[in-house]
Amino acid sequence: MNLRYHYLFWKMAHYLIEQKHYRILNLSQEQDEIWFESTVLKDPDVIRLRLKDLDWGSWLERDIEQTVRNADMIRKKLRKRNLKMKNIYITTYPPVDGAEGMITDDSHVGKAAVESILIDESTGKETLKQDTLFSDGDWELPPEVLEANVEWMRRSAVNASAKQAKRDRELFEKGKPFFTYLFIAVQLIMFAILEMNGGSQDPQTLIKYGAKYNPLIIEGEWWRLITPIFLHIGLLHLLMNTLALYYLGIAVERIYGRIRFVFIYMLSGIAGSFASYLFTSNLSAGASGAIFGCFGALLYFGVLYPKIFFRTMGFNIIAVIILNLAFGFTVPGIDNAGHLGGLAGGFLAAGIVSVPGNRRIFRQFLILSATVILIGVFYAGDRQSAPSEWDINTVNGVAQEKIADEEWSEAEELLNEVIETGTPNAETYFYLSYAEIKLGKTDTAKDHLRSAIEKRDDFHEAHYNLALILIDSGDREEALKQARKAYSLNKNEKKYKKLVDELEGDS
Repeated sequence: MNLRYHYLFWKMAHYLIEQKHYRILNLSQEQDEIWFESTVLKDPDVIRLRLKDLDWGSWLERDIEQTVRNADMIRKKLRKRNLKMKNIYITTYPPVDGAEGMITDDSHVGKAAVESILIDESTGKETLKQDTLFSDGDWELPPEVLEANVEWMRRSAVNASAKQAKRDRELFEKGKPFFTYLFIAVQLIMFAILEMNGGSQDPQTLIKYGAKYNPLIIEGEWWRLITPIFLHIGLLHLLMNTLALYYLGIAVERIYGRIRFVFIYMLSGIAGSFASYLFTSNLSAGASGAIFGCFGALLYFGVLYPKIFFRTMGFNIIAVIILNLAFGFTVPGIDNAGHLGGLAGGFLAAGIVSVPGNRRIFRQFLILSATVILIGVFYAGDRQSAPSEWDINTVNGVAQEKIADEEWSEAEELLNEVIETGTPNAETYFYLSYAEIKLGKTDTAKDHLRSAIEKRDDFHEAHYNLALILIDSGDREEALKQARKAYSLNKNEKKYKKLVDELEGDS
């Protein structure tokens, strides 16, 4: 074959790698056939260059058939629904029997479509200029090409491919993990502290050391959106999250670098805690929100580098996210609101800082603006929410904390607001009556205790407190009925029996 076409073969290879960002999938041992895959989302997905002088059309026909079958195998390996491919033959002359006409139409096997192109002496330059993929390249060939020219172009293509591979590897080597290990150490230390001070599964211990507890967050302890990231409930919870942090944290820290990783991890954890606060009233703790934030950061990496993402870890990451969310929705006790909040937080945090070396200032500004607006909307909505819109148990919890702190008037005001909106339960009336008793409002306390009993007839504490108020008002007969009811509901409470005995003795 004319050396000019060897030169063209490697020039096209260099162009595809350097200008169009294709990567070499396979280079034949004879170096006369190269398969390329696109590293960005554009067509065609795969390109094949074949350097060969074509003699007869029968060989061309068989080769096209085999190429189409190979294309479908590649499609399945890459897990693509559809695949488009260019199959380019570089030859000095077309087949002697004129069989080049068979390559004018696309060939299909399964969901792989292959467009074959013939580049020869007569039409090569015009064919490349008319093709959208090659139209902006310079395809003028020198009148005379030496072996040295071919070797120089070959080395240029190979070096460009090596640099491309190096750039891909460097995407996963932006930072060495340090903070991943630090966060693991902190959560192990905090777990030991919990176990030595009442146990990691004891609610009071968890609240004391900073677990997410809505009543106290409503009271202003916003730092409880941060501290739960480092607390875990039970050994299994700790082990699962530590293992997940080890693998995901190292990956994210390597891709984004140390400082960006800390920003992503902490913002994700806070977003997870905030989502949990907004949508669930349960006491909760754990690094799950921050870990899902690592998933979100990897998904954003997939937005920036989709081909590399899906070629390396993409399908596994998406499968694990779906599996974890499905598990959370089907198994009770899992804080899926925190998981989803962390996932969104991690994606947005990664979008704000981006991957080192891939600055998208306008996009980063838009994501930052959207994040600030979202935080503002949720925060304003939470501050303006009436108690009827909160979880009633959370409101009762706030009132209970106020009563424990002897803030009787504040508890009364909060609970009266709940009653006015029409969403109280038995505990709401009970806590309100307790505050009213302390404020000397026994008449309204009596009515609210009766309301608590109407809501829940087995509320023995309400029956007992009502009996005490009735004694003070002189209705000892009704007081005895209430005392007997309280004792029948809970015979282990000695003060109930004592009150019954005193009232029966008086009668």
